[in-house]
Amino acid sequence: MINKTILKTCHSEGFGEGDIYGAYKIFFGTLVSESRLKILNLLRKGKKNVTEIVNELDLNQTAVSHDLSRLKKCGFVSTEIKGKYRYYSLNEETIKPLLELIDKHMAGHCIHILRKEK
Repeated sequence: MINKTILKTCHSEGFGEGDIYGAYKIFFGTLVSESRLKILNLLRKGKKNVTEIVNELDLNQTAVSHDLSRLKKCGFVSTEIKGKYRYYSLNEETIKPLLELIDKHMAGHCIHILRKEK
């Protein structure tokens, strides 16, 4: 059963119940990318600009910029401009607690799967 809060929001935006699953796919699809997960985990330590993210994670600048765009569009991160730099930070209200919950779940239910796959 779909939560009444998300259903009410979707209806107020002109979307039907079937559209909600598209939103779920976008949300969970954002978490499928290993590079986006690395960026989210790095941002747990504090805000960073693109250059800092690229250097600390040894990722391609273009890919990082695209990943940050997707993370921002989906509300996972926010931005703050300081001088000529744009700093990205984790959404502290919803995403940080969600990542902590995911960590707890994985520790109890998923990590053991890695042993079986090796």
